[in-house]
Amino acid sequence: MIKRYDFLIIGGGVAGMSFALKVAEAHGGKIGLVCKTKLDEANTYFAQGGVASVTNLLVDDFDKHINDTMIAGDWISDRAAVEQVVRNAPQQIKELVRWGVQFDRKENGEFDLHREGGHSEFRILHHADDTGAEIQRGLMAAVRANPRIEVMEDHFAVEIITQHHLGQVITRKTRGIECYGAYVLNPQTKKVDTFLSKVTLMCTGGCGAVYQTTTNPIIATGDGEAMVYRAKGTVQDMEFVQFHPTALYNPNETHPAYLITEAMRGYGGILKLPTGETFMEKYDERLSLAPRDIVARAIDKEMKIHGIPHVCLDVTHKDAEETRHHFPNIYQKCLSIGIDITRDMIPVRPAAHYMCGGIKVDLNGESSIHRLYAVGECSCTGLHGGNRLASNSLIEAVVYADAAARHTLEVIDDYTWNEKVPEWNDKGTMTNEEKVLITQSVKEVGAIMSHYVGIVRSDLRLKRAWDRLDLLYEETETLFKRVHASRDICELRNMINVGYLITRMAIERKESRGLHYTTDYPVHAYDEV
Repeated sequence: MIKRYDFLIIGGGVAGMSFALKVAEAHGGKIGLVCKTKLDEANTYFAQGGVASVTNLLVDDFDKHINDTMIAGDWISDRAAVEQVVRNAPQQIKELVRWGVQFDRKENGEFDLHREGGHSEFRILHHADDTGAEIQRGLMAAVRANPRIEVMEDHFAVEIITQHHLGQVITRKTRGIECYGAYVLNPQTKKVDTFLSKVTLMCTGGCGAVYQTTTNPIIATGDGEAMVYRAKGTVQDMEFVQFHPTALYNPNETHPAYLITEAMRGYGGILKLPTGETFMEKYDERLSLAPRDIVARAIDKEMKIHGIPHVCLDVTHKDAEETRHHFPNIYQKCLSIGIDITRDMIPVRPAAHYMCGGIKVDLNGESSIHRLYAVGECSCTGLHGGNRLASNSLIEAVVYADAAARHTLEVIDDYTWNEKVPEWNDKGTMTNEEKVLITQSVKEVGAIMSHYVGIVRSDLRLKRAWDRLDLLYEETETLFKRVHASRDICELRNMINVGYLITRMAIERKESRGLHYTTDYPVHAYDEV
């Protein structure tokens, strides 16, 4: 089957839905939104903390937010991208509110602002402790109400379509690669359909599922980065994997691990050992409010020193009623496993949380592949550099969705569908009856990445990861060529590709910088000069 869209959107989080709404309001063309599960299972839904934006101009300003972002990113961030996000954030907050998103306000009507690690001022807009769910709710309602947007849930993008599928040999040095749409797996027919598009937007979210323990949903398998890399597009900074310092320690929940929001430390939560001793004073003068990379490494080190499976976050010194009011979902979640956060310390440990690298894009959100844009966690705008500042991700997604929408609207009438694209060829393949090979390989990827490419790395560990992933790659590609395309084997391919990219780029960075810390190069390369 062949379908045609003016705008094809692969992914259904805040990035994809805000882009869809913007182009639907400005263009009469057909918009297709492909979501591999349900709309409410996107990474956006699981974001607790909030959205960073300069709002209180009495004490805050753009320069402060820009500086905080550059510091957190270890000065690798692209200044132009930082300026674009920070200065356009207030207008995009207004857009979210216009679409029905409700942020918490004080009695006088002003936004109730939080402060999080790495921020010098209170600038985090939130909705209790489930901000992502509220944004997703507001945007889903607006998207479903728009007749121009066709939402296709439970559809899986297998590959993006380029000149490669027309028989042209493409390498990483080929110039002028173009995207003509995507091959998409239909769950009802179990067939791979051809979706032609004038413009394609990749917004597939993160890749935390390549690790054993992650705050991401299990669907976060790095599909966008992997598809673009296989299409010879530019992917960069994948070594910068952010581990959230405070995921709830619950061995029965690892995909996703329940996130204890950064806002709880901004609220006054203190990191302690299970004995009640504090430890962050040994690592950073900002204590529990230091940036995430510093806090995660500190917790990791303390767990290894003391041989313990977790540390604790203590808010028992705060007013109990106020704690329950600000963090109702965290309160109930912890209560469900026997922890009353108003009286008991919360057991926490780091978990894979966010990918700061991804598909390299310019200020318009366009990738190195013409007619292909990327927005949200799967993209690398340059905003985050070596480490994402808390709550900068959601605002990055809506600012870049706006930039991509404006740019695509300017150029889309110059494009047409490429009718020479062949349909998906699965002749000679068979139904896969060896599912155990896939499930076991998925477990192996998680173990490899967690043990060898985690918070602390070394050349020896990275080499071992490289060798193990190479074997898995060969086995999986052989299997993929033999069987019908299915979501599970496509996700496995993507996970192996992403694991390879993280490992390769970690090997290539001969310094410790931002989120990438290696015992072989424990300081910045430039510090040694």
